[in-house]
This record gives sequence, structure tokens and C-alpha cells, in this order.
Amino acid sequence: MSTETSTQTPEAAAAPPPGGARTGTRRVRRGHRRLLTHRDRLTLGLMAGVPTVLHVALVWVTALASVALAFTTWDGIGFDSIKWVGLENFKELFSNNPQFWPAVQHNVVWFVVLILIPTPLGLFLAVQLDKRIRFSRVYQTAFFLPVVVSFAVVGFVWQLVYNPDTGLINSLIGANKPGHYIDWIGDPNLNLWAVLIAASWRHTGYMMILYLAGLKGVDPSLREASALDGANEWQTFKNVIFPTLRPTNTIVLVVTIIESLRAFDLVFVFNGGAHGTELLSILVTNNIIGESSRIGYGSAIAVVLLLISLGVIIPYLVSTFRKERRS
Repeated sequence: MSTETSTQTPEAAAAPPPGGARTGTRRVRRGHRRLLTHRDRLTLGLMAGVPTVLHVALVWVTALASVALAFTTWDGIGFDSIKWVGLENFKELFSNNPQFWPAVQHNVVWFVVLILIPTPLGLFLAVQLDKRIRFSRVYQTAFFLPVVVSFAVVGFVWQLVYNPDTGLINSLIGANKPGHYIDWIGDPNLNLWAVLIAASWRHTGYMMILYLAGLKGVDPSLREASALDGANEWQTFKNVIFPTLRPTNTIVLVVTIIESLRAFDLVFVFNGGAHGTELLSILVTNNIIGESSRIGYGSAIAVVLLLISLGVIIPYLVSTFRKERRS
């Protein structure tokens, strides 16, 4: 017995018993079993499928339908009244619509003002709040509050501010007396700038939050290295901090372009987009759901608005991503 026991190989001695082998096999098989039940798959399918279907139906299908309708004439009553007219809507838009080019100009002015005034102001506020001053949370909430409020509410608030009789501005400058009224909303030379002040008030908080998020991602060692090199606060920001905000600057530019092109609520609440505040979005709305209901013509304006936005955003994003890949 002792000889047979001593002649066993180490592999044979280390081999698990038959029962243990079955147990290990069972565990392996259990590990390869399907983890998701039929109910789990159905739930995941609904959670992913329903939003996808809604997105495709409400965004892509409607966008493609608008592009197709831009080459037709349709009053919106019955699909039988749709007639193909080719490029006639675009020809009329570029040559016979006196409101089109002023609307394009106003959209460009809207973008220039937003990129030159509230964007740097939002960056300045973000830099100051990033220093962890006292009551920084309170300041963030106060500056970001207009962003939470809808454009329609912002329009109603600023209507009270611009009221010729009882408004805050006219009361402060003494222009609320008969014969001295300043009509900030009705005057074609003033109303666009009055609306832009309200839009900038809201846009500043939006830019502040975006830049504040970007500043939180800056490596603190960069600031320490710059301080050791003897750079002051402005030199550190210009040469070290601001270059690292390139992704944030890309987001800021895209958001500002989108905000300037889709501006509608604020202007519509002020004066319906008339008398010097014409915008492309206002023209689209007036032609599609207005009294004339020229859906094909309104779709043509929407296509022009889409091409303008894509023509500005896509080249910038492509160039930005190429620079990031090279670096």
C-alpha cells in the first residue's frame, strides 16, 4: 500500500475528486448562462427604441420633409394640393421678399453682439468665480437664473423694463413724461438693440457656466508652474489657462451660432418680429402658420436657415478636430 501511494504522480495527487469536477463544470456552465431575461430585453428595447423612434420621427423625418416641401407650393389643406414648383420659392425669396435680407442682417448682428459682449463677460465672471471667493455659489445662482427662465418670461420681464410710461429705464433717465417718451420697443432704430440687451443678459449666464466648467478641468499644476516662473495673473491666464480652453471655446462658438440663428421667442414676445426686428425664424413662422399659410415658401426659408447654420458650424468643427489630431 505504501509503495502504490508513493508512486502516484503529482498531477494525479492534485487532480480534484469526481464530485469536485462536476461542481466546477456546473459553475462554469452557470457562468455562461444568459444574464438578461426576456423581460429585461424587452425593457431595454423599449428604453432605447422609443426615444430613437421619436427622435427620427420628430427631427429627421420633419427636417427631410421640410427640405422636400421647399420645392413645392402647399396651403396645408390636403396632400392633393401639393404642387412641385422647383426653385421658384427660392427665386422669390432672394428677389421679391423685402424682409429677407434685413432678417439675414439682423441674425448676423445678433451673432456678432452675442460673441463680442456676453461671451467675454461670461468668461470674466467664470474666472472670478473660479477663484473660490466668498458666496460664489450665490453668485453662480444669481447669474445663471436667467438661463433657467424661458425666453418668453425674459421677454415679459424686459417689456416691463422698457415700458415708455412706467418702465425702469425711462423712469431713471426722466423720459417717462409726455413729449419725452422713448419707445424702446416700437422705434425701429432702437428695438433691435433693446432686444439684444435682453438676450445678452440671458446669454452671459450661459457662457459663465460653460467657461466655469472648462476652468474646473484645468490642471492645477499648470498654474503652479506658471507662478514659479514668475508670471502674473494675466500672463498665466493668457499663456497657460486660455489655450487649454480650446474645447470649451468650440462649444461656446457653436452654442452662440445656434442661439443667434434660432432666436425667436424673445423677439416674438417683444413685438412679433416687426418694425426693425425681422429674423429668419420669424419669417418661417409667419409664412407657415400665418394667415397666408404658404408652407412651401416657409420651408424654403427654413432650408436657407439650415444651410447657413451648417455652412458656419461644419467647417469650423472640421478644422478644430484636425488641429486636435495633429497636436
